Amino acid sequence: MRDKNKTHYKLKRFLTKHWTKLTASWDNEIVSSLPLQMSLYFNLWFFPFWWASSIAMLQLKYSVLPDYYKFILVTSIILTSLIEVIRLYLGYMGNLQEKVPELAGFWLLSLLLQVPLILFLLLNEGLKIQPLERAVNIIFVVFLVFQVISAFLALKRMVNQLATRFHLHEFDRLDAHLPSDNLAWQTRRLEAPGIMGQKVEEFHSTTGVWGSAVRA
Repeated sequence: MRDKNKTHYKLKRFLTKHWTKLTASWDNEIVSSLPLQMSLYFNLWFFPFWWASSIAMLQLKYSVLPDYYKFILVTSIILTSLIEVIRLYLGYMGNLQEKVPELAGFWLLSLLLQVPLILFLLLNEGLKIQPLERAVNIIFVVFLVFQVISAFLALKRMVNQLATRFHLHEFDRLDAHLPSDNLAWQTRRLEAPGIMGQKVEEFHSTTGVWGSAVRA
């Protein structure tokens, strides 16, 4: 039992020695995506141009659109504008500050809402798409596809780093109890001979009493 405790203690010490060397490098590792941040920066400057182009084309063709397409087009532009503001904010916060919830929200908004809306504006010929609209929407789709891919890779790195930090903190918490465990083990090892000697003396005294009783 003592050999098992001693081996367990040495194993934990060995792991602590090697894992703590990697803790500093993992904690200081930057997992923000530079390509994603660059695309967000250019997207931020591109969005006002896209919005102005969409409004200008809407005024140009509004009178010749059917009533239901008027409603759909206006609703689509409003939703796209609102989602884009929220999406860019979440992207900046999540990538620069390495926050997984914000970056995950950015990725979901891009993939599930913004990409379908822009594809609808780009591919639905019933909207009487103008050349300027087609050009800006193609650029928008390129931004979105690139950001979806790069945000997914950045999320993967961030989640892996968070999992590593969690395991390291758990290991540090376990290692904090090592001195007390080792002290208790050393105390039990030192007390063991005294306890065994006391039991041997009790056994001899009991044997002597039984021997006296038998002789009597």
